Amino acid sequence: MDNLKKEDFTLLEDGKPQAISVFELQRLAGDTLPAVVQPEKTLIKRDASQPAAPVEHVTAPTKEQLHDKRLITLFFDFSSMQPAEQIRARAAATKFLSEQMTKSDLVQIMTFSTTLKIVENFTDDRELLLADIQKFRTGEGSDLAVDGTTGADDTDDSGEFTADETEFNIFNTDRKLSALEDAARKLALYPQKKALVYISSGVSKTGVENQSQLRATVNAAIRANVAFYPIDARGLMALVPGGDASTASPKGTGMFSGKTQSGIKDKFNDQQETLYTLAADTGGKALLDNNDLSVGMTQVQKDINTYYIVGYYSTNPAEDGKYRHVNIKLNPALQAKLDYKSGYFAAKTWQKFSSNDKERQLEEALTLGDPVNDLPLAVEIDYFRLAKDKYFVPISVKIPGSSILLAKKGEKGQTEFDFIGQINDPKGKQIGGVRDGVQVKLDSQNAEQLSHRQIEYDTALTLGPGDYRLHFLARENQTGKMGTFEAPFTVPNLDSDKATVRMSSVVWSNQKEPLSSSIGNAGTNKKLLEMHPLVDNGIKIVPSVTRVFRKDQNLYVYFEVYDPAKSEDAKVPSLTADLSLFIGRVKTFESSPVRVQKLNAKRPDVAAFQFQVPLAKMQPGKYVCQINVIDEQARKFAFSRAPLVLLP
Repeated sequence: MDNLKKEDFTLLEDGKPQAISVFELQRLAGDTLPAVVQPEKTLIKRDASQPAAPVEHVTAPTKEQLHDKRLITLFFDFSSMQPAEQIRARAAATKFLSEQMTKSDLVQIMTFSTTLKIVENFTDDRELLLADIQKFRTGEGSDLAVDGTTGADDTDDSGEFTADETEFNIFNTDRKLSALEDAARKLALYPQKKALVYISSGVSKTGVENQSQLRATVNAAIRANVAFYPIDARGLMALVPGGDASTASPKGTGMFSGKTQSGIKDKFNDQQETLYTLAADTGGKALLDNNDLSVGMTQVQKDINTYYIVGYYSTNPAEDGKYRHVNIKLNPALQAKLDYKSGYFAAKTWQKFSSNDKERQLEEALTLGDPVNDLPLAVEIDYFRLAKDKYFVPISVKIPGSSILLAKKGEKGQTEFDFIGQINDPKGKQIGGVRDGVQVKLDSQNAEQLSHRQIEYDTALTLGPGDYRLHFLARENQTGKMGTFEAPFTVPNLDSDKATVRMSSVVWSNQKEPLSSSIGNAGTNKKLLEMHPLVDNGIKIVPSVTRVFRKDQNLYVYFEVYDPAKSEDAKVPSLTADLSLFIGRVKTFESSPVRVQKLNAKRPDVAAFQFQVPLAKMQPGKYVCQINVIDEQARKFAFSRAPLVLLP
């Protein structure tokens, strides 16, 4: 029925009528595409220098490309399949893509062995999808497919010691369910109905410990409008008495009493029951005990035909996190069977968040990558060379105190922050990070002045030269406000440029303060603090992240020069630097030259420069600051510029 109007529907939430605000028809064609002719298989010796794993193509489709399309995700859980089952799963996916894919299908490929990967985003390019399938490495992750032993069989009278690996099984099952939860959260970005075809060899039930993760996985799928279609890649099995070659031979009398065989059957049923639960609780269907695995994939096409997207704004403003039941009816004059999402979980206020809710909120903010600006952040990233291929990268974060709400405890005010920083390479791989939980306690005087001050957090990493991207998140745990900051940065290879003076970042500051006054620093790692160039005898030069100054402040400037040339006779460098301020093209200030002829005692071949300029006599306005550095021995020159705003 593709000619209905929104007036033909009545929508209720918890029994109360709701006004339909969104009404859209998704018209899906069922015509099967022409079969793809598979090339003859030839034995090709792989070049060891080439990657064997499939290359990830994660370009997101546009809204127009998703219209009138059926979204199918093929999720291959290699961590639960033996090599033979992986081959069977790959063959079924190849058959589906080659012979059974329709004009309305957009297919996405995800894999899980040790981490979740989006190998291919939604596309109708069958050749690209088939190429990705063929690149799968048989046996990847299969070492996790066998459950660990949980102690000796009670019929085992051999007296041999058997290790109890229950914790391994619990962890292994949670990893599989958590990967499905992450996949559902990624699919939440798309408003259409989605089908996730979960290809595995079952998920073991290892006790009540996994029930919370199973519930979280199902809830994430319901929120994201994702239906799970699990497929048991083992197909129709005849269980071997005593187990097959994947497990050690049983000991004791269980083989003769039938208890061992009964245990194997119960374990097999438990693995399939988890698959059935995932399907039943999310509106999908499970394919069990069938050797034609592609039937489970074509079931998605049968279930998701032409459908309507119906949306509304709830009249219930309560943010209690409760499940709200949705009921949709057709007008009495129309008779039809309706299939729709039966409800959703309401938003939840911060005060009602559990510890798990708080942790998942952080995971979602980092995983989805959507910017959050409830808590304003300003971040500065600098670099200082420690060795030829090693750089100290301090990260300074400032949060305006006016956006922070303190809890009163007597005459003092307090709150707590969570800080998470992730450093990724150009390919998106995380290569470093930091996570801190910091408590802020202020006396009554400082609490009153907080609205006019800033909260500062400092951390640091050591990195090699290269291009990076910082993803930083801060959350204030009194109100739940979060803020994110994301920006690319480069740590240059200073040894690659021999034509100019090798300089570090130039730090512009308006304050020096004891380390103890900063709410967070580079952790408790004393070695990290000892190598911090901005710290001297417990006093830190605080970078001005915003570079906004007042006339009653001083301008502090710090930078370093590396490997300066030295005179042949005295073996000493001869470096000079000066500071200039410009308004437009007019130079309004120039400092006296600062000469350095002595290197840092703790760090050889490092010359440190510091400037202090009173701003009282400067006129308010926008300035351009320029540092000029001359290496007289090497006859090299370098300069660095930065904008600066001076307030009255």
